[in-house]
Amino acid sequence: MIERELARVFDRVAEAYDAARPHYPDEVFHALPEITGVALAGATVADVGAGTGILTRALRAHGARVVAIDPGAEMLAFLVSRTAGTGTAGTSASGTGTYGTGAVLGDGNALPLADGSVDLVTYAQSWHWLDPVVSITEARRVLRPGGAMAACWNLADAGQAEWLAAYEARLSAEAPRYWGPAHREWRVPPIAAAFEVLEERWIPWTRLVGLEDFLLDLRSHSYMAALPAGRADDLVARRRAELLEVFPDGMLSVPMRVYLAVGR
Repeated sequence: MIERELARVFDRVAEAYDAARPHYPDEVFHALPEITGVALAGATVADVGAGTGILTRALRAHGARVVAIDPGAEMLAFLVSRTAGTGTAGTSASGTGTYGTGAVLGDGNALPLADGSVDLVTYAQSWHWLDPVVSITEARRVLRPGGAMAACWNLADAGQAEWLAAYEARLSAEAPRYWGPAHREWRVPPIAAAFEVLEERWIPWTRLVGLEDFLLDLRSHSYMAALPAGRADDLVARRRAELLEVFPDGMLSVPMRVYLAVGR
């Protein structure tokens, strides 16, 4: 039920998600094989909650054979349209035909893959939407001996810039479903407690992004998708005016960090 509701939320913002969500820095793809011992070139990877394919395409660029799995039909449609050589398939309990098509409409709590069929299971901005026990049990089921799980989140680092902390605080005040660094209780998802962690790593980087793309990224978040359209438009207009006072040329320098957790 949660997966279906979530798919509907993100399908509504699929275009914004695809156009404006940040990519992952190269350091992530250096760290993955170093920590897991799984070389990306030639590996079979299940990218769970793949969305529009931001991590999927990067993994493919590093030589991996990727099965992209997501419950959102619109999200996967963008993934297929943006990823050369991919097609879609329906959910298949056996995984038959999956690897040839590349993108599968499916649930991370019931992976449409055969037992022992992949080298690496990845979750990019997605594991926190899944059942913390069932999803990891499923990942273990589909992994080959020596395989690994890796989860990553691309996060704005509000502690590094006063303007960003103020921006997050205003979002918290105006978007009822906001969940992020402006909340004292906010923490990274507790995936480290869900599987045997080999390593947790924080990877800092700086995102240079135009104002309109930054605001389009804002629209792609679930707490924004939950707002009525007019209210969301008003919130974005206020953020635009405030950010132009800090960045009058319309180009933002955003401190970021990737939280990467890897386990077996």
